[in-house]
Amino acid sequence: MKPTFEPAALKKSRPWELAVRFAFGGVVTVLAGLVTRAWGPVVGGLLLAFPAILPASLTLVKQHDGKAQAVDDARGGRLGSIGLIGFAATVWLAPAVWRPAVVLIAATMVWALINGALWALRYGRRNH
Repeated sequence: MKPTFEPAALKKSRPWELAVRFAFGGVVTVLAGLVTRAWGPVVGGLLLAFPAILPASLTLVKQHDGKAQAVDDARGGRLGSIGLIGFAATVWLAPAVWRPAVVLIAATMVWALINGALWALRYGRRNH
């Protein structure tokens, strides 16, 4: 499976569906903030690796494109979350002497490497 961008697919979404995604993302973000307040930034930061609009998006994808596409999108969200956990771990474990720009670049590279490897493991086999 090769990622694609299809502008025509944007016409499938109705305004109320976009509002649901927006609201769901806000609720997940607020919940992550409350968890951060209660149990600290390490635990709360892990929750931010959860794609905020994924639950709402999956229900809408299932309506528009079917269950198989929703399952595939959920799989992609799971893989993406693993990459974000790698990003967060890199930021958390980076030496204090590193400049913030260096930490950001290093964490982004870790995210890209993890997600690239996971994508190749999961989807690369289909091309052979």
